[in-house]
Order: sequence, then structure tokens, then C-alpha cells
Amino acid sequence: MAGIPSLAALEGLWTVSRRVQHSDGRVDTFEGRADFRRSGGRLVQQEEGIMTPGGAAQGLRATRSYIWSANEGRLDVAFDDMRPFHSVPLGADIHETVHLCDPDRYQVAYDLRDFPTWSTVWTVEGPRKSYVMTSHFTRRAAV
Repeated sequence: MAGIPSLAALEGLWTVSRRVQHSDGRVDTFEGRADFRRSGGRLVQQEEGIMTPGGAAQGLRATRSYIWSANEGRLDVAFDDMRPFHSVPLGADIHETVHLCDPDRYQVAYDLRDFPTWSTVWTVEGPRKSYVMTSHFTRRAAV
């Protein structure tokens, strides 16, 4: 199967492995999970895990949340306060889009060719940030 066929296909637990390569050479890592849980007609993506800043001996607990909803052949992703973030076409193998948050620019490339294993690459530029963040998602086996 290629691409995300439906909102329901994301539901469940995923392992997340993330690498953040900063322009100054520092590398941060995140290892954790993403729980896509139904809330009415939407899915709430709740990530939690350990973020280890480059050079740190110990990681810190990190969380983030997004809201996913299906609309006219696409999945819309919103921040947890429901502000629009970006969209992903249903069934797309590869998809790129940009989110502008003045003065910062967030460009994402989704690789969904091997869904339900998938990845994102965010290229982020702004006056105080410059990094590439690569995330890999793998569905966790049911227990």
C-alpha cells in the first residue's frame, strides 16, 4: 500500500525516531512514540519520548500534539489549538508543502511510499533557527 489511504489508517501507536541536524553541526535526537487517538471525527496525534540535545549526557522528556482531520481527499493537520498547519493528499506517495510562520519558514517532505512505515523531513529557516529534522514512523505491533 502506498500513501495514507484514510484518516483511520493512522489510528494507533507508532514508534518515532527523530534526528535534528542544526546548521552549526549540533545533532539532537528524539526517541519515543506517537499515539493517534480518535476524538470525534478527528485524530489527536500525541507524541512523547526523550529528546537528547547534541552533546548532552542525558535526555529530557518531550511532548507535542497535532490534530488530523479528513477533508475532500486530503488530511488536514492543525496545531493542538486548531490553528491550521498543513495538508497531505490522501494516497500521495510523496508530498511537499510549506508553512510560513513569519519570520520563519517550515518546509516538509513526506515520504509515504512504504506506508504504514513513513517519514518526514522538515527544513526550517528563520532568524534564530536553521535545522533539518528527519522523523521516521513505524507502526507498533498490537499487544
